[in-house]
Amino acid sequence: MKPAFSKKMGRWFLTDRVRDLVDWWGTPQSQGEEPPPVQKPVADGSTELIRLPERSDWNIPSCDLVGAIAGRESHRRFNNAPLRLDELAFLLWSTQGVRKKLHQAAVLRTVPSAGCRHPFETYLVVLRVEGLATGIYRYLPLDHALVLASAPVDLAQQITAATRGQRFAGQAAVTFVWSAIPARTEWRYAEASAKVIALDAGHVCQNLYLACGAIGCGTCAIAAYDQDLVDELVGVDGDDELVVYLSPVGKLA
Repeated sequence: MKPAFSKKMGRWFLTDRVRDLVDWWGTPQSQGEEPPPVQKPVADGSTELIRLPERSDWNIPSCDLVGAIAGRESHRRFNNAPLRLDELAFLLWSTQGVRKKLHQAAVLRTVPSAGCRHPFETYLVVLRVEGLATGIYRYLPLDHALVLASAPVDLAQQITAATRGQRFAGQAAVTFVWSAIPARTEWRYAEASAKVIALDAGHVCQNLYLACGAIGCGTCAIAAYDQDLVDELVGVDGDDELVVYLSPVGKLA
């Protein structure tokens, strides 16, 4: 049986009244607990890290910010051209790149995040990227590297099914899949975390839109997906870590 939908509760989520209910002296941070790591560890036995090109090695043209903002739009039609590895590195840096590591609990990135908590992990459903085999990869921002998470068969069909039949996801060169690890934000904000995690996801995806414009790519954010299928596809448990947003990227048709 489907849970009953409450319009009032849905609208309450958009307010900030939850902060009035939080026991701020009882949060993990206030209790002196160590914060969760800013990057999920690589599982033992994983393949070697795939180092990405550094900024000094990118062949990325300069981009007029005013023009990029004015021309921002969603694209669902892509051609079959692959992304270069430096282009992918640029997109990853633009969305979750580390500018400075402050200490073990916080890093400054290219996007804002409530309390500098940065709850996201970035998974990539790679179909056409030069130098990478088809598969699902995870971005390691502290290392500016990738690690292969899995190599499912029929990956284009699986990402299409996971996005409720949105075919352009299976036609993209790569689909960015952002999961959230709520505990990172809950360490500081407890029950007030859900709203700011959702807000943070918007910051990340807008940077992807603008960065795509610099390299002749397009993207279209996806918030309609099958939660169980997409969580299973990227290998997260759906509770301590769960997918919250996707955005396929490809060269423009």
